Order: sequence, then structure tokens, then C-alpha cells
Amino acid sequence: MADRSISAKLRNILAGKEKLALNLEMSKNQLAALAALGFRFYEQGNLRDARTLFEWLAVLDPNLYFGHAGLGAMALRNEKLDDAVRHLKRAAELKTQDPAVYANLGEALLRQANFAEAATAFEQALKLDPAGRNPSANRARAILQGMSYAASQMKSESAA
Repeated sequence: MADRSISAKLRNILAGKEKLALNLEMSKNQLAALAALGFRFYEQGNLRDARTLFEWLAVLDPNLYFGHAGLGAMALRNEKLDDAVRHLKRAAELKTQDPAVYANLGEALLRQANFAEAATAFEQALKLDPAGRNPSANRARAILQGMSYAASQMKSESAA
């Protein structure tokens, strides 16, 4: 009987009906601690371990923003722009209040030459940090200023 219940749980997890984290009895705090460790590894340049943790988070709970935010940042760093956009858009859907996700999303979209959508993502990062204290939002501010300057230069050149 135990084998049937395990098989049923695995089928439900694979079908997306249950979250693996619930079956492993991991709390949101434990998942957040894994995410914090993943971001620490990322910041220290230990990218292999960071990727492992972010991938585990995305598998443990696909509806948890941490895994997608981390995988998106990793993909952006590695110039895997389609993956970056996919993960960062999902992270933004799951947690709408993180300026870092929007700044990273804007940068990935900018690198894809999707200027309008990039500007929208950067502007969202700014809205989330009106005081100008968040480093990611400040990066978005700088990039938006650069985009605005480049656009004005292009206008001037085409008018001449």
C-alpha cells in the first residue's frame, strides 16, 4: 500500500497537482533560506552551487519566485537571454514588488533589442524604489537615462 501512495504522490507532483516541497515538508522559511544561500553563492561567484540551489527551488515549488529570479539572473549573466526573460517574467508574476527582478528583466529585454518592453520593465523597477535606495533600481535608472540619451542622439542625427 505504501508503494501505491508514493507512486500516486509522484504522479501528482509530475502532473503539477502537488508541490514537491510540500511532500518533503519544507516550510516557506526553509525555502527562503535556500534562496538566500543561492544568492550568496551567486554574489561570491560560486555559480555552480548557485545554479544547483536555484534549480532545486524551481523544482521544489514552481510557484515560488526565488528559483525563477535566481535562474533568470544566472541566465542573464550567461547571455542566455530567452531563458533569462522567461524566468524573470515568471518571477515578476510571482512577486511584483522586487525591483531587482524588473531591472534584470529590463536588461535582458534590452539585450534582445526589445526597447519598449525593456523601458517598461525599468520603469517598474523605478516605481518600486521612489527613494532611489535600491541598487538594482538605480541600475535601471542609469540604463533608462542612457536609453533616453541614445534616442535623443539618434533623433538629432536623423534630423540633420
